[in-house]
Amino acid sequence: MSEDDLLVRPDDVTTPETKGDLPAGRTLPANIEAEAAFLGAVLIDNRVIEELPTPIRPEHFFEPVHQRVYDRILTLQDRNAVVTPVTLKPYFEADEALKELGGITYLAKLTADGQGLLAPRELAEQIYDLALLRELVTVGRTLVEGALDTSEDVAPMQQIEEAEASLFQVAEGAAGQSEASSFSSASQKALGMIELAINSGGNISGKTTGLTSINQKIGGLHDSDLIILAGRPGMGKTSLVTNIAFNCADRYLRDQADGIDIEESVGAGVAFFSLEMSADQLATRILSEQAGISSEALRMGKISRDDFQRLSFASQRLAELPLYIDDTPALTIAALRTRARRLKRKHDIGLIVVDYLQLLQGSGRANDNRVNEISEISRGLKTLAKELEVPVIALSQLSRAVEQREDKTPMLSDLRESGSIEQDADMVWFVYREDYYVQSKEPKRPIETDDQKVHEAHAAWAAEMEGVYGLAELVVAKQRHGSTGKVRMKFEARITKFSDLADDDPRASYDSSID
Repeated sequence: MSEDDLLVRPDDVTTPETKGDLPAGRTLPANIEAEAAFLGAVLIDNRVIEELPTPIRPEHFFEPVHQRVYDRILTLQDRNAVVTPVTLKPYFEADEALKELGGITYLAKLTADGQGLLAPRELAEQIYDLALLRELVTVGRTLVEGALDTSEDVAPMQQIEEAEASLFQVAEGAAGQSEASSFSSASQKALGMIELAINSGGNISGKTTGLTSINQKIGGLHDSDLIILAGRPGMGKTSLVTNIAFNCADRYLRDQADGIDIEESVGAGVAFFSLEMSADQLATRILSEQAGISSEALRMGKISRDDFQRLSFASQRLAELPLYIDDTPALTIAALRTRARRLKRKHDIGLIVVDYLQLLQGSGRANDNRVNEISEISRGLKTLAKELEVPVIALSQLSRAVEQREDKTPMLSDLRESGSIEQDADMVWFVYREDYYVQSKEPKRPIETDDQKVHEAHAAWAAEMEGVYGLAELVVAKQRHGSTGKVRMKFEARITKFSDLADDDPRASYDSSID
């Protein structure tokens, strides 16, 4: 097939919108001949498409006619029809642009020499790569235009964040596209999740929390989900989410060591955005939990040589842990999304933790209204979960209304500052520890007194405290994937560790449904 047959002209690799923006003599990256040769290979052997390592879509072609031809090929293939120049003819007889290329005979010319069959994969890769380069040109041009335009508010940091978002989309091969998934592809993905749950042996279809009781209730942490974990101060929100982050990263590390395919692992690398605590404070908590040493003793240096040896061993074991802590204070939601994209690109993280939501800042446009700002932040976190296809756990405060009630168990209406948090979340969890409140009600101690009532009151309190000490509840108040309910866990305050209750613990038998 000659160059004349394909009518390759210098103007073919520019568009009216870009001719003025490109330097003199420069054109957009494209290879019209490669596109034509690839289409010819597909029309000769329709199975070529099925064997491609990188899926090619119509928008990856530069020539508009090639886009329409390839789109029609895919449509006919979906109908299990054989696609040839003859079967394509009825769809393009009235195509004016095709007439300029020679009309219906152009489709026959595509299959004339069959050279594309010699290397269809290489042709497809080149078409894909050139499409990405054109997207980079678009991103660069938009960035330059925005930087030169000072007619409106100058916001360079916002422009940088938007540019990084666009570059991330290009890197993911998703720039400029917003395609609807067919039910077939969606159902195949759902079947894959079900298969993962079966193979995991723990009824987990997402990332593991490391706690069997929670996994059984929610089926693991699902990609694209926003999970809000809320509770009053002192309930252990940060402790629980730190435990989950460690468990997920540790499972990923162990699965790698065991030679398990990463796609089949229920663990993941974790990005932990700590706006309240420093990275070393979080590391101290994790070391305390793994070494079984009080975090208070670690901070004050009150440990024995044996304790220090256990601490050293724990530190060595955790050296390779794929847990990345970002303790930058006062992050905006846009900056957090930018940093999360970088971690996704560099370390392929599979879980994001934000501690906590109310310490994030909005874009600045809604700062005059805190409710609107929180709404913007919660929507931004949900968008991030969908964009990166990872679960996002965000901690949240609860209003003081909890303290005014007799029953201190949190409810959805207790979420602080915005109802949009509840709306945007796929799951809402509350951490509740009754022993925290019972302990605060301790009556006068019966020291140096013979008052029977004092003894009885303290004995009654001690009995109540014994029944709830070290017991924590995770209240699943909202769950799009299943039922709501309560999960009982063990909490060791000394080392800030949550774990499953032992099977023989009478407190584990419990009706977990929520009315």
